[in-house]
Amino acid sequence: GARGIGGAIVRLFVRHGARVVIADIDQAVGEALAAALGPPASFVRCDVSVEEDVERAVERVVARHGRLDVLCNNAGVLGRQTRAAKSILSFDAGEFDRVLRVNALGAALGMKHAARAMMPRGAGSIVSVANVAGVLGGLGPHAYTASKHAFVGLTKNAACELGAHGIRVNCVSPFGVATPMLINAWRQGHDASAADDADADIDADIAVPSQEEVDKMEEVVRGFATLKGPTLRPRDIAEAVLFLASDDSRYVS
Repeated sequence: GARGIGGAIVRLFVRHGARVVIADIDQAVGEALAAALGPPASFVRCDVSVEEDVERAVERVVARHGRLDVLCNNAGVLGRQTRAAKSILSFDAGEFDRVLRVNALGAALGMKHAARAMMPRGAGSIVSVANVAGVLGGLGPHAYTASKHAFVGLTKNAACELGAHGIRVNCVSPFGVATPMLINAWRQGHDASAADDADADIDADIAVPSQEEVDKMEEVVRGFATLKGPTLRPRDIAEAVLFLASDDSRYVS
């Protein structure tokens, strides 16, 4: 929730009157966002691949606000973007495990502990941010694509179970967005010195992109997009999440 799509979701929810607890592994950025948004927002450090962290984050929400109405599963990593990392011929089991622990296991743990908090009230909305790579092949590295397909499957299964308790479960599968994470991946994919570096870590030290890099990334994404005209931005995804969190989608699961 500290940056990128997550940051956009947090800001939009606060603008619409929600009390938001930002969960992120990046404490400095998360605390800065909470401070900028004022009393409606607070921060809890959370590594979604660690169940104790997820459980503690949900407990803190309930302790602070009395209940949990909405959980947004948005944490994710892309994994390495080098030529070798993208090929099944050089499949790295350790990389696969790391990406799925954050993207798939993290989502499952979020659903588990959110549902436990929501069931006594017989209501709640769990919204996950997957990706178009969870619907189509060939749009991302194997580990990332597998993790996002898992996201979609988890959503379907959890919706079937939790609907009996009045809890709605949905996911949004956006196309490419010029976030710092995607731009950092693009940098790595075009960096000749890192092209075959098996140790290059796409998720480490994500630098704030320049406006020129954002513009270039948006141009690239527009070139691949089916829908011509608008440029997909984090706010658009936040609007979809807001809809699925709200009573406007009360029968969507």
